[in-house]
Amino acid sequence: MNEVLKNIQTRRTVNQNSFTNEDIAKEDILTILEAANAAPTHKRTQPWRFVVFQKDGLHRLGAELSRIYKEITPAEKYTALAEENMAKKATMSNVAIAIIVNYTGELPEWEELAATACAVQNMWLAAHSLEIGGYWASPGLINHLGSFLNLEDHQKCVGLFYLGHHNSEPREPVRSPVSEKVRWEG
Repeated sequence: MNEVLKNIQTRRTVNQNSFTNEDIAKEDILTILEAANAAPTHKRTQPWRFVVFQKDGLHRLGAELSRIYKEITPAEKYTALAEENMAKKATMSNVAIAIIVNYTGELPEWEELAATACAVQNMWLAAHSLEIGGYWASPGLINHLGSFLNLEDHQKCVGLFYLGHHNSEPREPVRSPVSEKVRWEG
């Protein structure tokens, strides 16, 4: 099997509880972002935008997520532990990348979102090939990050991509056969 297919088939979500403290080299982060930038895009709109958080930036991100949680959570659902975990989650990774769609108005929004999702898949595959784990989180709090991320009116944060070196074991995919998802005509 060629390396591309192997990476596609062996890539898995790696959560922060498997991340180590090992820093991710800036060159690796740039490689991952360059892979994202190679995603397909209709009319070359290239709608993906990213904000990279490291070190102190992770602490600022965590503090903002915690603040948002406290601000928007109804009193009957609020817990101090959940607020604390919002901050902690961001700092458990070596890098967090805010995933932003830049809606151009030239195309239907779903096409811009789909192109951005392709960019994230490219990031995931590049990270996996570098033995860096990652996962795309999309908590409801991301809908309140606009001012923190300095987003423009036509931009939307659609998630946070957490990255880290990890110590998780490879695992088999949980997929039903493709034959159950395809109908052949003709």
